[in-house]
Amino acid sequence: MEVVRSRADKAILIPAGTFRMGTEDADRNPMDAESPIREVGVGAFRVDPTCVTNAEFATFVNETGYVTEAEEFGWSYVFGALLEPELRRASQKPPGTPWWRAVHGARWDAPEGPGSSVADRADHPVVHVSLRDAEAFASWCGMRLPREAEWEKAARGGLDQARYAWGDELTPNGEHRCNIWQGAFPVRNTLEDGCLGTAPVRTFPPHGFGLYEVAGNVWEWCSDTWDAGHAPSMSGDVRVIRGGSYLCHDSYCNRYRVAARHASAVEDASGNKGFRLAADA
Repeated sequence: MEVVRSRADKAILIPAGTFRMGTEDADRNPMDAESPIREVGVGAFRVDPTCVTNAEFATFVNETGYVTEAEEFGWSYVFGALLEPELRRASQKPPGTPWWRAVHGARWDAPEGPGSSVADRADHPVVHVSLRDAEAFASWCGMRLPREAEWEKAARGGLDQARYAWGDELTPNGEHRCNIWQGAFPVRNTLEDGCLGTAPVRTFPPHGFGLYEVAGNVWEWCSDTWDAGHAPSMSGDVRVIRGGSYLCHDSYCNRYRVAARHASAVEDASGNKGFRLAADA
């Protein structure tokens, strides 16, 4: 079996240089400080081609006995449509986001709570991981979480100011390039991309730098602290997350755009949040 801790030498080298970060797109999210476009210099670094998978996280847990924050809390948020009807009805809805359910027993290896498992999802991104969980795995591997500017430079794949990681069209020639919501959110997903929840980490073609799934699928933790001035309703330790998830949809969350950004409390470990690792070159 491949030793997960050797992964840094398999990460993709992103050369040093400047790139144009941010966007002035008409549908940008002003409160997220996506603009202005600015020249940002980034030193050379390495980044994983995919998010960390369930199989990789299982190896880490088996070798270290690590306990995630969702396990300590005893519950985590799960997208309601992924649950069996009885469990969905029995689980509390958070105010303002009724598509989520607070599910007791939901954790990385039981993503939909008791009775669920990742046995058939070894190559899916691990979810229900908090910032602390991601950092613990990164430390074990001798790597780290990417800085936000590193994440965006890598996610752009060498393209300058393209709207998406692969270009300016969401579905070029009718081809889906990411796992996001299609249909009327949150009541009906037409599944045009073939996915309801998470998808395997190499489901869609890689972009120009060879990275997979930098749009949709799962949100990815970055190490940067979120500027509270742009998120007045959030307090405490809040970090940047990037990339969007399988729940993103134009009607309310278009954050699968490559310049989009969002914030998350460090302890949040919902069913649409994962991570990929970076390392100094």
